[in-house]
Amino acid sequence: MATDENAFFNKERDRLTAEITSGFEELLSSSNTLNRKLEEVLGMTREYETIASLWQSFHELMRGQKDESTTEGEEVQGLPGTGGHVIATTQTQ
Repeated sequence: MATDENAFFNKERDRLTAEITSGFEELLSSSNTLNRKLEEVLGMTREYETIASLWQSFHELMRGQKDESTTEGEEVQGLPGTGGHVIATTQTQ
């Protein structure tokens, strides 16, 4: 009877050990997947920061040109492509 109990205990121990090992392997795999996804997201945000910096430089350049033309006493019509740019006006009689 003691051998039956020992055999059952050993089988149950081995089954539980295998189940725990499998759970840890799944956890490790999920953690690796999560880390890869986080690295992808961080990489994308770095790309967006570069693009945002480029647009910020462009905006400051355009604002600087607008300020220069305003200080010279000229009326600012707007930038081409924004709907505020006037090329010429003609009067018909």
